Amino acid sequence: MANEIKVTNEGLKNLKDELNFLKEVKRNEVVEAIRLALSYGDLSENSEYDEAKTEQARVESRIQELEEILKNVQVIEDHEIKTDTVNIGAIVSVVNLNNGKEFEYTMVGVTESNPLKGKISDRSPIGKALMGRRTGDDVPVETPAGPITLKIVSIRK
Repeated sequence: MANEIKVTNEGLKNLKDELNFLKEVKRNEVVEAIRLALSYGDLSENSEYDEAKTEQARVESRIQELEEILKNVQVIEDHEIKTDTVNIGAIVSVVNLNNGKEFEYTMVGVTESNPLKGKISDRSPIGKALMGRRTGDDVPVETPAGPITLKIVSIRK
């Protein structure tokens, strides 16, 4: 499936939790904010109303986006995570051969990506370059900051 989005079990739970929060909590908060803003009268000069309507549009858009993602999701089960090559769900330790710094990345689908927490997407420049590679491989990567070479030290679950 071309639109297939791969996620871990944790990623699926997070998507469902966010959707539930938006539908059950946030949507009601926004409706209440609109109701309150309407009580202020004159909508032509009512910034609270404008802000609430903008927030409502954002929430509804995110709900639609999450529902579409969940229709196209493929869960990577723990037993499917292999350690012979880099794949989604694997934890990869690498050394940047350009500067000697070591990094550890958890490979995730695009919806779970959080580089600040070491979770990189299989669609990011580094993620794409690492996917399918093996321990010991030197991997050239074109990054926004310029080319680097990563050496894969280990792959684990």
